[in-house]
Amino acid sequence: MDSPPTHHLLLLLVVAVVVGPSAEAAGVIRLPSGRACAAPPDPAVYNRPVIGIVSHPGDSAGGRISNGTAASYIAASYVKFVESAGARVIPLIYNEPEERLLEKLSLVNGVLFTGGSVKSGPYFETIKKVFQYVLDKNDAGIPFPLFAQCLGFELVSMIVSKDNNILESFSAINQASTLQFPNYSSLEGSVFERFDPDLIKKLSTSCLVMQNHRYGISPKTLRENVALSSFFKILTTSPDENGEVYVSTVQANKYPITCTQWHPEKAIFEFGKPMIPHSEDAVQVTQNFANYFISQARKSPNRPPADKVLDNLIYNYSPTFTGKKWKSFDEVYIFS
Repeated sequence: MDSPPTHHLLLLLVVAVVVGPSAEAAGVIRLPSGRACAAPPDPAVYNRPVIGIVSHPGDSAGGRISNGTAASYIAASYVKFVESAGARVIPLIYNEPEERLLEKLSLVNGVLFTGGSVKSGPYFETIKKVFQYVLDKNDAGIPFPLFAQCLGFELVSMIVSKDNNILESFSAINQASTLQFPNYSSLEGSVFERFDPDLIKKLSTSCLVMQNHRYGISPKTLRENVALSSFFKILTTSPDENGEVYVSTVQANKYPITCTQWHPEKAIFEFGKPMIPHSEDAVQVTQNFANYFISQARKSPNRPPADKVLDNLIYNYSPTFTGKKWKSFDEVYIFS
């Protein structure tokens, strides 16, 4: 005898599911009833986190970056990085009045410092104010994370050390690199604790992260500086094009502050330069970092008014496609 058509089998299954208890007696597998989830959400975890990203002076085009310009920008890849882990973004425009900056900070659950080049003037002063805000919140027992990348890490190092000349020169422009782990025991409680051991191994042997910087801090300098060595623990180092080693990832000892000299966001969201790693492993590294940062922001007790958040979200601005012209970023948000 020929087998019944597939659609007849599906019909029999549907009939068997809806006939009731007698179906169970006949050995039919019943589909889930679709009841609502019984477990209530954890009130200590905020699942609508918002991150403030500080804008950088200029319009992101080479030669048009200045503290004196009214314009500033945020590369869209930083915004997407945050969104990929389930958070939204409010732009902290660096040259807005201080009261406006503080108003926006009251609406967020964490802050991100981006890459860039400006290390002085009004921008640096704004970074110092926001960094102090992060410290004050955490000192008051209110979780408030900071993730600082590339220039952001450099500026934080200058602030913590109270030495604007502490940075050293390295040759790591547009370079894919490894991450070396000098002390695996220091990874406990850090972002790398959530990494699969195989991925940790690949990070130390394959070029899975993107570097793009001329400055940094050597392990020797960080360890010998009392302020820096007491504030940070070194998680990873990396070699530049000449084999000179610099600190590539750190975590604060007493604060939810993580800094990278490299760019996690680029592996998923920037395609303008061919040396950016886009392998599945590189993408997983990025996603792990985003998830870790936003998991810290979810611990924030801040529950800002929804209408004020909506009024200030970066969705009130439109990104500009710059990939054909500038190559540094595929898209940017420009504020003027």
